[in-house]
Amino acid sequence: MSEIIRKSEITRNTRETDIYVSVMLDGLGNADISTGIGFFDHMLTALSVHSGISMTVRVTGDLHVDCHHSIEDTGIALGQALGQALGTKSGIVRYGTAYIPMDEALAMASLDLSNRPFLVFNCPFTNQGCGGYDLCMTEEFFRAFAFNAGMTLHINLLYGSNDHHKAEAVYKAVAHALKKASMYNSDGSTLSTKGVL
Repeated sequence: MSEIIRKSEITRNTRETDIYVSVMLDGLGNADISTGIGFFDHMLTALSVHSGISMTVRVTGDLHVDCHHSIEDTGIALGQALGQALGTKSGIVRYGTAYIPMDEALAMASLDLSNRPFLVFNCPFTNQGCGGYDLCMTEEFFRAFAFNAGMTLHINLLYGSNDHHKAEAVYKAVAHALKKASMYNSDGSTLSTKGVL
């Protein structure tokens, strides 16, 4: 099964954003990211590199308003691309959990590529933003990402004091959980009592 190339492209154009996303699940984690929001570029690069999913993300958005539309719509497009690349999701490990430290911060992500989208997000931040990135948009990004990928996603920030470190630990925890869950299992079977996801 591993010779199948799992990749996808999504173009999303609205009055608020113009987005192109491509993903290759079994890539080398090569990241080519440009969203107009430097800190978000940094987080998406971490998501790509640490998941091993090669990503190209190009975003032009209404940043004169704020970063909301650009970040949420990127989550939508990236989730759609991931869902398409995974196909029926048969033959994969399906579940992944990771604890990731970033200096004084520790984050945990646990996910199920189940076609049953849900988000639990327990990540308190202290400040409003990092650079031009509103930290409250972390939850909005992962909600859009999970729901459009067909993923149950639980994220818990256990502790930390520096918001940059906390956000980075969160993105990297999701990346490592996703890397585990999207791998092929040993026999190519669908991991479900129903026989289908």
